[in-house]
Amino acid sequence: MRKLFGTDGIRGEANLYPMTPEIALQIGRAIAYLFRNNRGHISKVIIGKDTRLSGYLFENALTAGLCSLGAMVFLVGPLPTPGIAFLTKDMRADAGVVISASHNPYYDNGIKIFDSQGFKLPDELEEKIEQLLEDPSFQEVRALRTEIGRTFRIKDAIGRYAVHLKSAVPERINFEGLKIALDCANGACYQIGPLIFEELGATVTKLCCEPTGININENCGALYPDQVRNLLIKNNLDIGISLDGDGDRVIVIDDKGNIWDGDDLIAFFTVYFLEKGKLQNKVVVSTVMANMGLEKFLSNLGIELVRTPVGDRYVVQAMRERNALIGGESSGHIIFLDKSTTGDGLLCGIRLLSILREKERPLSSFYPPFDKYPQVLINIKVKQKQPIESIPGLLEKKNLLERKLLGRGRILLRPSGTEPKYRVMVEAEDKALAQTLAEELAELIKKHCGNE
Repeated sequence: MRKLFGTDGIRGEANLYPMTPEIALQIGRAIAYLFRNNRGHISKVIIGKDTRLSGYLFENALTAGLCSLGAMVFLVGPLPTPGIAFLTKDMRADAGVVISASHNPYYDNGIKIFDSQGFKLPDELEEKIEQLLEDPSFQEVRALRTEIGRTFRIKDAIGRYAVHLKSAVPERINFEGLKIALDCANGACYQIGPLIFEELGATVTKLCCEPTGININENCGALYPDQVRNLLIKNNLDIGISLDGDGDRVIVIDDKGNIWDGDDLIAFFTVYFLEKGKLQNKVVVSTVMANMGLEKFLSNLGIELVRTPVGDRYVVQAMRERNALIGGESSGHIIFLDKSTTGDGLLCGIRLLSILREKERPLSSFYPPFDKYPQVLINIKVKQKQPIESIPGLLEKKNLLERKLLGRGRILLRPSGTEPKYRVMVEAEDKALAQTLAEELAELIKKHCGNE
């Protein structure tokens, strides 16, 4: 069992266990050691971050740990998570590290690690890192004298990533005349987001592109799409794009104000790729959170929906195994395996606009892409998480309530992999019933787990 790593790397409140500079230093040492030995030479590691105040703390700690075992470290500063994944492969580095807590508030932070191909580490490698941190003999391993590592700062990281993103747009397509509302969540996309759309010809109305270190995700970004929706409606814009703090997820608002989540976007792109003959194996990958309506919609198209545990890391693993072109999560992670190794909000937005230009139709003309089952999601914050099966009566209650759905809905219970929360999700043909069942389960969790 992993103790530090969760659904998406290590995450927690900055300067409290496990997100302390002491742990970060040891993580840096472990990365340098593992990738040096795996590749047989001095490791080359790229470090990027979002705009959180604590990013400086962990950037320096990771760098110290890496250099203490002889690694060459390349710092790129604030850049979206998918940008670090791209640069890791593009610069032929051995590993990439992102300092970010994604959509969490500013006082949290996290560490995500990519391999040399830009893919997030599998569970086995994360376990090896944890084993090294617990091995007393590892503390004696270090570089000495001329073997101590060096640090460099990459000044053209944004430009490199921008060229990569623009390569996804067909040469005959541009965005001239398009009016875009863009919410960068005061996060890692605040520079490259407006830049990339403007370079492609769009007129961009920016929102939340002024990070202070403590305003990332603060009532803005992908978790709060109404910000962009209101701006779009007020100014009669063509489309709204709402990113999260590290730029790996996106929520889209069409010209009529309809909000498109990850399930909607997966359906839209699947239809397009099917038309183009690009889904030869007829497989799309999402998670257990994907709406049942999406599964039925894809089934009617002759496409199999493969479900994975929550986390775009697991989605990507299944995509690679099944050779799937598209996958994602309802939360807004959209992965195109022909262009990216992880969720990429900017890439998704660029591809979406390219298709709309090709079709010469507004996004609202495709809405809704499929009929959704009403879905109720309740998050219960607790003092301390415990295994679902250890909560008295919870699974029995779940089984009892599932029988009320008569096979026309489902219930999902899970602890958050990144926060001290449980998540209760109920889908049903009737929303009132879904709400009632979800509240019953949430109350039971609160009773036994100490709602905070």
